[in-house]
Amino acid sequence: MSINIIKKVCFLMVLLTSLNAMSQELGKVNGKISLSGNEPAPGVSIVLKGTRYSAVTNDNGQYEIKNVKPGSYTISIRAVGIHAVENTIVVTAKQTTTKNFALSESQEDLDEVVITKNKYKQDKPSLSLRLQTPVLEIPQNVQIVSGQTLKDQQITSMSDGVIRNVSGAVRLEHWGDLYTNITMRGSQIQAFRNGFNVVSSFWGPLTEDMSFVDHIEFVKGPAGFMLSSGDPSGLYNVVTKKPTGITKGEVTAIGGSYDFYRVSLDLDGKLDKKGKLLYRFNGAAQNKGSHRAYEHNNRYVIAPVISYQIDDKTKISAEYNFQYANMTEVGSYYVFGPVSGGYATLPVGFTMTQPGLPDTNIQDHSGYLTFEHKFDDNWKLTAQTSYFKYIQQGYSSWPGVVGPGDVDRDFNGIPEGTIGEGDIIRNVGIWDAESNMYLGQIFVNGKFNTGSVTHKVLGGVDLGNKDYMADWGQSHDLDTVDNPFNVYNPNYGTPSNGFPAFDHETPLSKRAGGRMSSEYAASYIQDELGFFENKLRLTLAARYTWINQSAWGDTQEDSHITPRAGLSFSIDPSTAIYGLYDQAFTPQSGITQNGDPIKPLTGSNFEFGIKRDWFDGSWSTTLAAYRILKENELTSDPNNKPNEVYKVILGKKRAEGVEFDVRGKLFDGLNLIANYAFTESIVLDSNVSSIREGSVVPGYAKHTANAWLNYTVQGGALKGFGASIGGSFLAGRQTDTWSEGLEKLPNYFRLDGGLSYETGKFKVTGNVFNILDKYLYSGSYYQWLNAYYWQTEQPINFRIGVTYKLF
Repeated sequence: MSINIIKKVCFLMVLLTSLNAMSQELGKVNGKISLSGNEPAPGVSIVLKGTRYSAVTNDNGQYEIKNVKPGSYTISIRAVGIHAVENTIVVTAKQTTTKNFALSESQEDLDEVVITKNKYKQDKPSLSLRLQTPVLEIPQNVQIVSGQTLKDQQITSMSDGVIRNVSGAVRLEHWGDLYTNITMRGSQIQAFRNGFNVVSSFWGPLTEDMSFVDHIEFVKGPAGFMLSSGDPSGLYNVVTKKPTGITKGEVTAIGGSYDFYRVSLDLDGKLDKKGKLLYRFNGAAQNKGSHRAYEHNNRYVIAPVISYQIDDKTKISAEYNFQYANMTEVGSYYVFGPVSGGYATLPVGFTMTQPGLPDTNIQDHSGYLTFEHKFDDNWKLTAQTSYFKYIQQGYSSWPGVVGPGDVDRDFNGIPEGTIGEGDIIRNVGIWDAESNMYLGQIFVNGKFNTGSVTHKVLGGVDLGNKDYMADWGQSHDLDTVDNPFNVYNPNYGTPSNGFPAFDHETPLSKRAGGRMSSEYAASYIQDELGFFENKLRLTLAARYTWINQSAWGDTQEDSHITPRAGLSFSIDPSTAIYGLYDQAFTPQSGITQNGDPIKPLTGSNFEFGIKRDWFDGSWSTTLAAYRILKENELTSDPNNKPNEVYKVILGKKRAEGVEFDVRGKLFDGLNLIANYAFTESIVLDSNVSSIREGSVVPGYAKHTANAWLNYTVQGGALKGFGASIGGSFLAGRQTDTWSEGLEKLPNYFRLDGGLSYETGKFKVTGNVFNILDKYLYSGSYYQWLNAYYWQTEQPINFRIGVTYKLF
């Protein structure tokens, strides 16, 4: 052995001995950070000021900093949404210094900045739902579709597969990707955005692009006690992305079948060194074709947000969302066939759209201004206002006659005559529309104790003014009786009756044939009382609502008090059972053919359920049973002709069913979303001769089942590789009209799957939809035309996306 080798070995031994001795002289710092209510605070940063020593709390709020040199330090806790906390500690050699912190903030204060480690499960509702209670303890079925779910499933709009993640939610025939119109618990549910009811007409609002959406909350059953009057079947609340104070950004590009191309950008960060002035910017551009020829739906989106933390107690924020849609005329999704053939008698890509018709374009603006102030650790005031502006200029298509049959109907001046099998006279109507909504909310959240009883109080006021007007008064037949359009031998050349020449120049206010408006004011109060260390929770609430509502010349004004009572009991920290009684109240307006007076819709909901978190909250299950009774509901007149808006007063109907949802992380890398719902809705009392007592209410599926399973390899050579598989099944599907026809909708099954790979700043995701290449559709029998219509989904298709994290 040479002298040099001996020297190196001796030097190494001395170095190792020195390092070992040094490590024995170092100390350690650990502890736990908890929020009000003794809840752990995960994902909070801890720093020894002026040093490189730092740590982040785990899911239990615990942290540990190793190998700290002995001495005196200032330990600092800072995060957006909490008061800064600093304290002095002394680190001693060979000893552990324990420092715990109990923050005055609640989890609600951190919800907008704490990033969950669970891909598919969120434990807290958003601040826009106004609740201070974890989902597990809320006495109602609330399901949250996380942002990561939207990314993994490559969902790009609200109408693009979101409902597969929630039990009992369905969409039947619809206006394509223009409006979402989700049915749940036997009725169409209300659409909300950031806690505001954004429904201004029977058809809206414009479906949200997912580029600016953080997550989506589905509230089953009445929630009008705090969010505004609405249908007792429930609502969905789209929560938009907000600044987090964490500097990050990503760009995503997606390409897919049928000329689908999309790019989106998400930027998040600080505009000052102190982190008081924050921003978030989202944007997207999309070109979307179709499996039907001559059809497209292109989108452009920008959504900036800015917030300023004035001091530890006060914050203001401003947000603007703009969506521009340029699409084929509304109605292009529909295909009509003769009654002799039934559903799905034409190729999956068949279209009745006439090439050469001008596009329909839509501008959707929404702005929000929010003020938040904490009086102290227990009381918080939130005031927010919003303005929504919707502008549409375009066309809708609907046939005037579907053969075979005698043309003896006085519609659009078509003369009497006979058209043959498969002959159709296509009609195009103008659809220019404008909507304005001015909405305001102010509410207070508070906590206090009376002896051993805890109280979580919510009280507030809602104000709103909405108007909608549209021009449907101009129409044009594309085809003639002598030269109709034939679905078995289509001719897409110049239509026999030429193209329309509608008046878009005259101000809409002068030519609008349809007007709807509503003004409302409401106040509400709720108290959640906690007994036996909050194991038993009693919720009592009431809401007073005044509404003045009109449609097409008919005006209704009414007021009502709706009570609410809920009871939730924690069998153990992970299991809760609950019961709920709730009421809904919605004034209605419309025109009946016989001039019957129109009363407000009233509804009541009885619901029972059990919720459980499994394996330290990694995944959860909800089992719920409900019964909803609705009275005086207005519905479309079964005898309506196209463009007629007459209503009938149904009487009384009942919806009841059972729902089961499971979502979350089964174990590291394996995530699951699955649900099942049984729904039944029938007429109990009918005021309409053509609708019998016991009739099935249209617009739902008796059985719905969905599942989505995702696995990502956690280590080894394949680390970052992921695979997904999912399916949707519907049985007992009801059509969307009272006209039953001779043919029922068949059962529905769709299988999807995908692969992904993430490494460094890149992630590649690919999904294949309708893997089995089934002919999938929804539809109805339309009595006035004596014809069937349906809408097809895309055959087997794919999307491939690449996401790059900018910083």
